[in-house]
This record gives sequence, structure tokens and C-alpha cells, in this order.
Amino acid sequence: MQVMQDGSVKELVTIVIPAFNEEKTIGDVVKGALSNVTNAKVLVIDDGSTDDTSKEAISAGAEVIRHPINKGNGACLKTALRSTKGGIIAVLDADGQHDPKELPGMIEKLGDYDLVVGSRNFSRQEGSPLRNLGNLILRKLASFLSERDIPDLTSGFRAFRHDIAIKFLHLYPNGYSFPSTSTLSFITSGYNVAFVPISVSERPTDTISKLRPFRDGFRFIMFILRVITMTNPNKIFFPAGLVMILFGIFLTVRNLIMFQQFSGGVVLFLAGGINIIFFGLILDQFASLRLQERD
Repeated sequence: MQVMQDGSVKELVTIVIPAFNEEKTIGDVVKGALSNVTNAKVLVIDDGSTDDTSKEAISAGAEVIRHPINKGNGACLKTALRSTKGGIIAVLDADGQHDPKELPGMIEKLGDYDLVVGSRNFSRQEGSPLRNLGNLILRKLASFLSERDIPDLTSGFRAFRHDIAIKFLHLYPNGYSFPSTSTLSFITSGYNVAFVPISVSERPTDTISKLRPFRDGFRFIMFILRVITMTNPNKIFFPAGLVMILFGIFLTVRNLIMFQQFSGGVVLFLAGGINIIFFGLILDQFASLRLQERD
């Protein structure tokens, strides 16, 4: 991907900004995006805002698609993907925490990669301690299940190719799990994914974050399990079955030593573990066929 010195690129770029009640920051975000990627189109998806978000975005030079009701961040991205015909999609938040000056560098990396994710430095304690702890748990879980080190799973600052992202449209949730779901979809399907360090500004004090750590954290975990189950189910079913088998063996040895008898209930653990493993193998075959059909 060639980025010119003035920030322009030779391929169609659409900068998507999901927004819900962000009238205080959306104008500056749109202007920053337009000034750093000069021939790009900025598309703001107003997710049912009750303030002047749409008005401020249009005044700053963006095109706006408005949802009549609030649907969620993921629904905004799905609307953007459906309304865009191709090229490159870059996404940044409407709250002003992402620096648009980093957009050209991320877009340029799409010459070698299919998805470029802006990775926050959690060692600098950016954000609240509770949110950082939640991000750590999600990153470790996703890294284990996807067999790839993922330094930032939930960053909304990213750039990707439209023709690839549209393939996973049916997987994307309507809520705040779009970043994690899309990242795992690209990785587990064998596409090239890069993580580049970014800086994150403090959210303006007079604005409110729409993310709810406990509610959305649970949803993140469910969508992680969903994506892995559809692409690499053995990563979930084999460990679960193995744990049951080992526990059954432990109970068998314990009962024989302590009571000199074999408990019939132990069979449930052994048979259940074996069934789970074989069920995972069957799902793995379906996952392989699904990926072949998509390619």
C-alpha cells in the first residue's frame, strides 16, 4: 500500500466512525481524519444519537448514515460494510482517544497485511485498572484459543480490507464485541494480521463511555468461544474432554485405594470425556469444510 507524502493513498479508503451522542468530539475527529488521509471518505454511522452528532459530523465534512434507534458499535460497522463497495476500511472511535495522525502508517501496512490493529500499551496503565484487568483476561484467553499472541483484542482502532471483512459479516455482533470477533475471524482463517503500537488520549471528562465492563466482558468471552468453536473447535473440546477423563481416572484410583471398589459414577466422567473429544473431532471436520467453501 503506497501512502503519498501528503497523506493520500492510491486505493479507495473509507474511514468509518461509529458514534452515539458524541457531538462534543465528533467534529474534531472527522477533521483530523480528513486532514491526515486527504483523499479518503469519512463515513460516520450515527447510532441513534439524541444530540447533534449528525449535524456536527456533516459540518466537519463527513457523510452520515443514521440509525433510527441505538443498535450498538458492531451494528454500525455492519452498516458501513454493507454500504461500502470495496477498498480499505479504517475505523476509529468518535470520542477523540485515537490519533488520526497514525492512520497513514496503519493503512500503509495493508500492503503486506489484511488486518492492522492499533495496539494499546497496557503496561502504561492506560484506562481504568478494572478495564485493564478485563483486557488482560480476554487477551490471554484469545491467545490460547487462537494459538497466536494477541497484544490487544478489543482495540477499535484498525484498518482492513473490505472484501475480506465482508466474508465474516454473519459472525459480527451488534454490540461492542466487533473488534474481538473480527480479529479472531481474520487470525483463525489464516489471514495476515499485524498489531502496531498506538497512543491513546484520555477521554474528555465531560463525555461518558458506552462500554460496560461486566456486561460487555461476558459478551466478549461468549463471542470468543463462538468464533473458536466455528474455526478450531478442538482447542475447546479436547482440553475439556481430557480434563474429564483425567478426573475420572483420579476418582477410579482413589476409590480402588480407599474403598477397594469401582464406582459406576466414574464411568460418566470417562465416557463423557471421550464423547466430548470425539464430538470436537467431528466439529473440526465441519469447520474445515466451512473454511474451504469460504475460500
